[in-house]
Amino acid sequence: MTPILAMWTPGPLELVVLLVLVMIFFGVGKLPEVGSALGKSIKAFKEGQKTDALDVTPDSETIEVNEVQSEKR
Repeated sequence: MTPILAMWTPGPLELVVLLVLVMIFFGVGKLPEVGSALGKSIKAFKEGQKTDALDVTPDSETIEVNEVQSEKR
């Protein structure tokens, strides 16, 4: 059985209702700020996907801490 959300695509009426709800919730004055923050978030998410999943290069601080701890033993 296919999930209901996979079959549902928003039409023009649903988008208008969603926009009205967002305007009521955030207010008309904050709408540009919300849109800007959403755009920046999406851009940062896409940039994060382009970078390597794991950055395993150690920091110099980490190396120094490990050396100091091993010297104390």
